[in-house]
Amino acid sequence: MLTPDAKKIISDSDEEMQMAVNYLEEDLKTYRVGKANPTVMANVIVMYYGVPTPVTQVASVTAPDARTIAIQPWEKKMIPLIEKAIMDANIGLTPQNNGEVIRCNVPPLTEDRRKELVKKAKAAGEEAKVTVRNSRRDGIEKLKKAQKASLITEDAEAEAEDEMQKVTDKYTKMVDELVGAKEKDIMTV
Repeated sequence: MLTPDAKKIISDSDEEMQMAVNYLEEDLKTYRVGKANPTVMANVIVMYYGVPTPVTQVASVTAPDARTIAIQPWEKKMIPLIEKAIMDANIGLTPQNNGEVIRCNVPPLTEDRRKELVKKAKAAGEEAKVTVRNSRRDGIEKLKKAQKASLITEDAEAEAEDEMQKVTDKYTKMVDELVGAKEKDIMTV
């Protein structure tokens, strides 16, 4: 049976692994996959009164249809700044404004761009897996230290390491599923 010390170490590692998966999930949402999605604007930063601020905090960002992203700034003077920020972000969108609303038409992705996005998604997935494995390694080191300090027995340490591996496998599988789903989404024409 796992001791409270071992459970705490596993729980801490579990939390770190969950954060890595959550980060990956949020990162993958920002990939433009050929249909309008307001989350692609999450990484677009505009200078708002001298402070770097995400566009989503200075304007309403919506997708009125599958091929358009509409950005309605709360202050009209922000329109040129937002347009510049979109161009600087290099997300493959060209802003157009009518003095009130900025519209970005979302072009279909080229085959090369799709392959590039898949490669980027796989790299992000691998980064998340490295974080998960590092968390496992750190957790196992803590278990070994706890065993040396006689806080847990050798048997409890072995059992905790098995449990740690199960947690690691669970998160590695989640990363693979997220990346696989995003790859399918990207490659769907």
